[in-house]
Formats: sequence, C-alpha cells, structure tokens
Amino acid sequence: MELVNLADAKAHLSELVDRVEAGASINITRRGKPVARLTSLSMPRKPIDVAMLRSLTATMSPQTESAADLVRSMRDGDRY
Repeated sequence: MELVNLADAKAHLSELVDRVEAGASINITRRGKPVARLTSLSMPRKPIDVAMLRSLTATMSPQTESAADLVRSMRDGDRY
C-alpha cells in the first residue's frame, strides 16, 4: 500500500489513476494521516454467448493468405 500526500495526489491524479488501474492501491494522507484510499473497481465480466459466436464465425470466409503475408502487405503496401 502506497502513501501519497494530498497535495501530490491533486497534482498527479491522472498518474495515480493509471497506477490504480494497473492494480496498485494508494492511500491519500493529510498531515501524515490516511484520509482516503484509491482502489480499482472490480467489473463483472459479461458471459459469452457461444451460439452467437459460432454463428459469426460460420459466416466468415476462410483466409486465402497466411498471417505473415497479410502483415507484410499491410506493412509494405498500405502504410501511406
């Protein structure tokens, strides 16, 4: 658990939020005493609709070129 004073938290809030998103938990202090905590929210995952996924992949046409050739053509020909 990391401690950050209030003045630094105000000055670097976006950086602190980035660190919290990455998994850190940060306590904010005022005059050396903890007054608040920044933690990430746990978001529930949506279930995968397997039937919809299968119907989507069934309608897709198979690739005619390899992935390496596709990336090469995107890199070389479609850059500009």
